[in-house]
Amino acid sequence: MQERLQWIRLQPRNWVDWEPLSGGMQAHAAVAQAYPQAQCWVVEPDAARQGLAEQALRKPWWDAARWRQTALQWGVPADGSADMVWANMALHMAADPAALLRQWGRMLATDGFLMFSCLGPDTLVELRSLYRARGWPAPAHEFTDMHDWGDMLVGAGFAEPVMDMERVTLTFTSPETLLAELRGLGRNLHRQRFAGLRARGWQAQLQRELAQSQAAQKPGEPLVLTFEVIYGHALKPSPRVAVQPETVLSLDEMRQVLRQSQRDSPPKP
Repeated sequence: MQERLQWIRLQPRNWVDWEPLSGGMQAHAAVAQAYPQAQCWVVEPDAARQGLAEQALRKPWWDAARWRQTALQWGVPADGSADMVWANMALHMAADPAALLRQWGRMLATDGFLMFSCLGPDTLVELRSLYRARGWPAPAHEFTDMHDWGDMLVGAGFAEPVMDMERVTLTFTSPETLLAELRGLGRNLHRQRFAGLRARGWQAQLQRELAQSQAAQKPGEPLVLTFEVIYGHALKPSPRVAVQPETVLSLDEMRQVLRQSQRDSPPKP
């Protein structure tokens, strides 16, 4: 995502970091370094997670950067006040992703932009295959294809969406380390997931199945999990005025329409 910022000419005066605990503190630091003068709002909807984020982002008293950096703001900014929304690894965990896209769109000012990443449908193909073969409920909910994300962006009012993806393969030395990594990444939100608590016997069986399945495919090699990572960015366009016998605009909408009209008008000779 950081590499894709070079495609954007707009220099944000302010930006929103949506759920930085999920996106990673390193990602937050990279964007803050790219826009050192920009004001940042940090949004962690859960109070406990906000406390953890505050601890992670707080500079120690002896760090000179503490006195140079712009103070962080906590909470959702006012509608139309942000130049960029940065959402790393958040959308695939949203219960209503279309509503979340609309919320991000409301935060953005006209010509502001959204940068996001999320997991795609080829994520955990090895684990899904194992669960299907054993007749177990799915280990994770289904993830959305990048073309569908593009359609949802347009439906949420964004313009010029650009989508791409890559596949990342992680290797693990043991089933225990693999499962520990999965626990850190999130929860299983599948509607037909196992509703109760698994016993230790089942966990031991899962570990054996993981080791045997990998050994049967690639003897002597480490355990493998595939992650499809989808990247997207899109702009918030100027509001369009529908052609009607009578149109009612708010004062802010009128100002945006007038500013856009001035930008689009050819220079006078």
